[in-house]
Amino acid sequence: MMYRLSAYRQLKNRASSSHLNWITLFNSTRSNHTLSFATVKAEEVSGSQPAEVHNLVQGKWTKSSSWNTILDPLNGQPFIKVAEVNESELQPFVESLSKCPKHGLHNPFKAPERYLMLGDVSTKAAHALGLPEVSDFFAKLIQRVSPKSYQQALIEVLVTQKFLENFCGDQVRFLARSFAVPGNHLGQQSHGFRWPYGPVAVIAPFNFPLEIPLLQLMGALYMGNKPVLKVDSKVCIVMEQMLRLLHECGLPVDDVDFINSDGKTMNKLLVEAKPRMTLFTGSSRVAEKLADDLSGRVKLEDAGFDWKILGPDVNEVDYVAWVCDQDAYACSGQKCSAESILFMHENWSKSSLLDKMTELAARRKLDDLTIGPVLTVTTETMLDHAKKLLQIPGSRLLFGGEALQNHSIPKIYGAIKPTAIFVPLEEILKDEHYPLVTKEIFGPFQVVTEYKDNQLPLVLDALEKMHAHLTAAVVSNDILFLQKVIGNSVNGTTYAGLRARTTGAPQNHWFGPAGDPRGAGIGTPEAIKLVWSCHREIIYDVGPMPLGWKVPAST
Repeated sequence: MMYRLSAYRQLKNRASSSHLNWITLFNSTRSNHTLSFATVKAEEVSGSQPAEVHNLVQGKWTKSSSWNTILDPLNGQPFIKVAEVNESELQPFVESLSKCPKHGLHNPFKAPERYLMLGDVSTKAAHALGLPEVSDFFAKLIQRVSPKSYQQALIEVLVTQKFLENFCGDQVRFLARSFAVPGNHLGQQSHGFRWPYGPVAVIAPFNFPLEIPLLQLMGALYMGNKPVLKVDSKVCIVMEQMLRLLHECGLPVDDVDFINSDGKTMNKLLVEAKPRMTLFTGSSRVAEKLADDLSGRVKLEDAGFDWKILGPDVNEVDYVAWVCDQDAYACSGQKCSAESILFMHENWSKSSLLDKMTELAARRKLDDLTIGPVLTVTTETMLDHAKKLLQIPGSRLLFGGEALQNHSIPKIYGAIKPTAIFVPLEEILKDEHYPLVTKEIFGPFQVVTEYKDNQLPLVLDALEKMHAHLTAAVVSNDILFLQKVIGNSVNGTTYAGLRARTTGAPQNHWFGPAGDPRGAGIGTPEAIKLVWSCHREIIYDVGPMPLGWKVPAST
């Protein structure tokens, strides 16, 4: 009891102090447009004023012996210096994780006041992100490192803010809600609890520098874990600044470690520190390696070759064409939920759909970043892929297939016009073509095909052969058609109906793959509980003993 009172007072004092810092943040933001937590100004990060990104371990911000220089994706200038930890500098991170017991920083029987503290942190952070100056800061910082239109970057910030709002107040402790089942006799009850893993790791990609790492990080914390966070070095500055904001909002500085390193070094950390669970969002190849190296102690939200099927009922062509354009080419196609292949019923190919998609793609310009640099696939790779697809019999270029012109994007990145290539359905299904057609190109690139009424089974066969089952869309208001497709597919996040899409997942529904027991979700209470906690059953059996009980015969 004394421990709990002492812990509560400490947290209360810490919260009181952080509340003052938060008020300072609020007032300074409203008065002079400076942000007390920020160590950079988004608009000023440049080759002439490079920013620095540090590491956080055991409650202290640290540098390292070497720096990784990040090139500006728009002009190639060295504009961010990242203090990357090498293999000889891992020990503090290993020690930090080892200090966290398997039963976590908190659980339903230990330090429950931390549930309340994290609800308070979420409240303050959500309010801070709602301030125009703060949301603008993060949107522009996202634009600097992962170029996308301002609207797309701002939506990422707003989704993150709404997520935090969803877990204000008591909502964090509600994640740990338990249940009880009556036992066989008086005094016996079975209780099920959500239990943390303890030391864990979060590995996040470049394409959503704020939303993906923050949502997974907070989910890990809510459930009682101690996470080490690794974000792609190209964009890690965004989460570095967000962690500083969380600290001002009351998050204890030693609750999270933040490491910058290359993949080999991070892999070594995971093998040596042995986190009880690692969440990985990224490529399938790396995901499979981690699953082997960590003996399956992983949750994965890996690559997605995402499909969209347009049903036989043609309606609202303008709207459907616009959604297709957004799904395939917003953020330059660098979404794990981006539309990779479009199966259109022959009724749609007789409409003006393809013409309208061509027009919409042509509107995208580098000037407003509605099309921009591709950070993981070069121009040559994408154009070579297009060339190979066009060698398939019956294939043809619908639009794009050319490099962007008149720009200063460095050659290590890609820069092509929004591209769509038609490939006949029968050719897609051939063994010699299927791997090529369904190769994920993480850029503004999609395959389009056509099917007839009697060819729907072929479409379903094509879906069955895919190995990644992240998002999908069935665009139809024909309920029997929807039932047929949904009942014969598996994608974890599937939109159905005339307004169906593959991208744009908000914070109010599950986002993640299906069909793989290692699959990880994001955003919802169900996702947080699945990824960041396990089930623990405690059976109370306190008696009383039956009157006249005697030792029975052995069995």
